[in-house]
Amino acid sequence: MFELPELPLPRIFPFGAILFNFLFLLVSIPIESFILNSRLRFDRKTSVFYAIAINLFSNVIGWIIFFLLDPVLPIQVKSELINYIFFDQLRSSNVQSLLILTAFIIFFGTFIVKYILLRILLLSLAEFGKAQPEPVVERNSRRAYKNKLQNSTVVTSILVANALSYSFIVAVLFIRSLDI
Repeated sequence: MFELPELPLPRIFPFGAILFNFLFLLVSIPIESFILNSRLRFDRKTSVFYAIAINLFSNVIGWIIFFLLDPVLPIQVKSELINYIFFDQLRSSNVQSLLILTAFIIFFGTFIVKYILLRILLLSLAEFGKAQPEPVVERNSRRAYKNKLQNSTVVTSILVANALSYSFIVAVLFIRSLDI
């Protein structure tokens, strides 16, 4: 009489992977907002906003890429991935080199995505209503140098922030793997 219809929900749900993803966001957002605050001279509120935005968007993009690549993975890699996500174990020793290569690809891919997202956010939130005075030729060279310097500062700041957040994530994974 009061039966609920069966929903096609999975019988096993990877709560551990979801919670660690949430933990990684909680670790990386404060670190990256501190780096954005100190290196790019944003105020605290703006640096936290940018750190949250680039981390959440890069996380969503990463999961989308993962779910697009999952169907084309070989069966052995899928099996190892499922075994690692649900049971926190790697059965095969040759998968560890693939895991290290994948970690480097993920690091640099995340760096590129975060840089592109920050540039998009900076451009979209810039004040377009300001009238620019006509620059003198001398000012053009200074402005071009300043823009080049600012662009390299954004690149190095994102690289440092990404490296520090990934270092702390690796430290958390290492502490978790210890049998204490």
